[in-house]
Amino acid sequence: MDAKEIETKAKALTKAAAADEPTSTMIGMLKELQTGVRASESLLRSTRIGIIVNKLKTSKTPEVARLASEIVSRWRTEVNKQKQAGGSAASRASSSPRPAQNGSTGASTPAGTTPTDKTSKLSVPPDKRTWKADKVDTNVTTSKVRDSCIGLMYDGLCLGSTESPKDVLKKAISVEGAAYDALGPDTKEAYRTKMRSLFQNLKNKNNVSLRKRVLEGDIKPDYFIRMTSDELRSDAQREADEKIKKMNMNNAMVAQGEKSISTSLQCGKCGQRKVTYTEAQTRAADEPMTLFCTCLNCGKSWKQ
Repeated sequence: MDAKEIETKAKALTKAAAADEPTSTMIGMLKELQTGVRASESLLRSTRIGIIVNKLKTSKTPEVARLASEIVSRWRTEVNKQKQAGGSAASRASSSPRPAQNGSTGASTPAGTTPTDKTSKLSVPPDKRTWKADKVDTNVTTSKVRDSCIGLMYDGLCLGSTESPKDVLKKAISVEGAAYDALGPDTKEAYRTKMRSLFQNLKNKNNVSLRKRVLEGDIKPDYFIRMTSDELRSDAQREADEKIKKMNMNNAMVAQGEKSISTSLQCGKCGQRKVTYTEAQTRAADEPMTLFCTCLNCGKSWKQ
């Protein structure tokens, strides 16, 4: 399919989903896209078909949700392969040895070293890692905003980790890609807000387990970007919050000192004689106590 035909299919699919058309109709449309679309990042972005199909992953119909997930996964794999192939070609071109002036071949890299070795070894302490310190290239899309978000994810994931820069970058790209598919395009505030939120949770020094689980694949990117603020917190944070909640509850249950009610005191605002008061010695010991009064009728407070 060309871009124009895909755009037509995208509109039809959107209308079908909104109209809650029969499952067979939705399945048929998705299968046409599955077999007819040769995915590329520019094609998916220009037609927005990736975003539309990705939304169907949450369909109430299991068959539609499963097929949509398969299609999105396949397209993402194809786009990533294209990026890797392009990056490898660029690396080979930039690292090709130049002939020396005497006609011999001058080696630009040590023997046995490949361009990817630089992203397979740590060059800084784990607690000092960033994408800049690790010297990785986060320019993997044509969008500055997306590339910046990939850098954010890298900085959050690499902190304190001994995983190779290559593996951290791969995971950062996967997380950003999942967020873009679900919340994009990159001009939307929802996408940017989610990226900032995930970064803040990842870089939290008290939430090491979150970084580790994402890096090791215990938390998949598609699930990670949908986690609530409570799910993102560490066990220690939840325990601390629970202690505060219990303390506030206990304080609220402490018996309060009873206030006396007087019918001899009169409110200067409404004239009623339904007044509560407490006494306190605010002056010298040989002087009378101060009354702190509150009208039960209008709420006016005063002291005398």
